[in-house]
Amino acid sequence: MLTSLAIRDVVLIEALDLEFGPGLGTLTGETGAGKSILLDALGLALGVRADSGLVRNGAAQAMVSAGFDLATDHPAFALLAENGLAFEPGEALVIRRIVKSDGGSRAFINDQPASAATLRELGGLLVEIHGQHDDRGLINPRGHRALLDVFGRLDVATVAAAHAAWRSAEQALETARTDLENAARDREWLDHAVDELSRFGPEPGEEAILAAERSDMQKGAKLADDLEAVNAHLDGSQGGLAALRQAARRLDRIAAEHPLLGEALAALDRAVIEASEAEDRLAGAAEAMRFDPARLEAAETRLFELRALARKHRVDPDSLATLRDELAGRLERIEAGDAGISKLESDARNTRQAYEKAAEELSDARRASAQRLDAAVAAELAPLKLDAARFRTMVDTLPESGWSAAGRDRVEFAISTNPGAPFAPLIKIASGGELSRFILALKVALAEQGSATTMIFDEIDRGVGGAVADAIGERLKRLSKDAQLLVVTHSPQVAARGASHWLIAKSHDGLVTRTGVRPLDSAQRQEEIARMLSGAEVTAEARAQAMRLIEAA
Repeated sequence: MLTSLAIRDVVLIEALDLEFGPGLGTLTGETGAGKSILLDALGLALGVRADSGLVRNGAAQAMVSAGFDLATDHPAFALLAENGLAFEPGEALVIRRIVKSDGGSRAFINDQPASAATLRELGGLLVEIHGQHDDRGLINPRGHRALLDVFGRLDVATVAAAHAAWRSAEQALETARTDLENAARDREWLDHAVDELSRFGPEPGEEAILAAERSDMQKGAKLADDLEAVNAHLDGSQGGLAALRQAARRLDRIAAEHPLLGEALAALDRAVIEASEAEDRLAGAAEAMRFDPARLEAAETRLFELRALARKHRVDPDSLATLRDELAGRLERIEAGDAGISKLESDARNTRQAYEKAAEELSDARRASAQRLDAAVAAELAPLKLDAARFRTMVDTLPESGWSAAGRDRVEFAISTNPGAPFAPLIKIASGGELSRFILALKVALAEQGSATTMIFDEIDRGVGGAVADAIGERLKRLSKDAQLLVVTHSPQVAARGASHWLIAKSHDGLVTRTGVRPLDSAQRQEEIARMLSGAEVTAEARAQAMRLIEAA
């Protein structure tokens, strides 16, 4: 609730410090005393647009500070956290607004700088101001759906969960379709690439093998004559190897005649063995480097094609086999993706149907709650001198683009002020007093389901008196049991029901006109209510009537 209000240099208010308590508080005073100035000052603290015209003449700046005592779970604290403003749970909340004479302004929340936008949002959570120019609170259709849901104690969580599941399934389907479309655009290329690589059949290390084979054959072509000549020296009946064998056979017959001959024979045997091995190596080299034009052409063609394929796919030749497997895998996933899409489409259909079912049940419950709310408001209209008016809670189905976690409905409170007149939004009511009384009826019917714990009614009793004013006072008193109400009133019937009473008065010292506000004790309160009853001259009868009103209240 609002606990304090400090005002400095606002229009006719030079310095004012007020303290407020729970329940119903009334503010009274003669016409022109400056009641609107007090509300304008409070509006500054709640984020209303700053106006340099509010700065008292001759002052450099105006300042308004409003203190609030809130429950630890009040939504205002969540808003502070979202905006990076530090606070301690349970501590008092103090809003301070400064407006300079040149039009500049600054705002602070618990002495921390804050933007005007944050101040306005915070003010909407703290205070509801209902008056002729009110465009927030119950007037704003954006909050009507939530108010109806709370009034009917409707289960919105089920719809919210169904909506989240549906949106999640739709998102998964959309992502899968995008991925599949991207892959499908490459499918023709993938088919060609996989087929080409599979037919070519690259193997890891093949480039090195082909390059070595080609090099050997090219060398063989150059060394063919030399190899043939060397082989001629070793092989054949006239070759060196045949001569060594003949010499070894003849020496073998006489080797026993002398030890050195035996050693010579052994050396010849070794020479024959080494020469034979050399002959084998030469034959192997000749075979490896044997120049075969067809074979060389085939190796060179394969090597060139392998390297060209690698350049085409921008990989090294040894990675072609791996690339083939990867591309084949992508093709398999595309084919498998069709089945996955079907599953996701089924999930999206099922979750949508579940959402539509839950939303339809919520819509039915809202329409039933709307009828009960309409009846509750209608019961309040006649005592408030609004018996010719009708109230209706409009529940309309939104197009699919408007479906949300809160369901598929648009809810708006509408009224018809005269028989036969069409229903129109609350904001279209011309009379400020009439609007305030509609708000009061709605607040009573809603049983205090608004988020703000402090409500201010500005001249809700305008243009009425007697039984109607008494009915207004009774309903305000009823509302104040669970919330803090501050009412600017001209009605003694309303003023008599207040738990606290402040008098707003204007004074003039010959030079400066000032507006002041002071709390009234019991005797002063009786005198003020008597003045409201009788006018300028307070009579004994007026005092007695004032006391009867206070006692009855």
